[in-house]
Amino acid sequence: MAEPLCILTAGKVLMLAISTFSLSWTHSVEKTSWTENWQIAGGQLQIVQARVQGSGAGMDPPEGSVRTAQGWTYVPHVAPLNKLVLASSGATASPWRLCAADGTCVLLGETEGDATVLWSGDDTGCRRGP
Repeated sequence: MAEPLCILTAGKVLMLAISTFSLSWTHSVEKTSWTENWQIAGGQLQIVQARVQGSGAGMDPPEGSVRTAQGWTYVPHVAPLNKLVLASSGATASPWRLCAADGTCVLLGETEGDATVLWSGDDTGCRRGP
């Protein structure tokens, strides 16, 4: 069942009714892709899987990673989050790309310094702030 994902970026709030999403970006040093798969459950954000195209510059795959044609895939051991803050340093080769399961995608953090905050909304939508 879809839940509201609230996105605060560039001073505006966007709401997507989704239950899962992916975040992807290009690493600033290695120029390889990184993807995380997330789910929204119980009013929190939970990372369920991550994939990094290659290793190096702080991107060494953790223990238990599996090598596939797309890179190293693993399950991060991170507690559910009330909010996720995405920084935009201007050093990365691309903005964050958030995609829903239906193929809807939005680019986030295209401008240096624009922090983006993600959180799960509730039955009133995104009125509850991050």
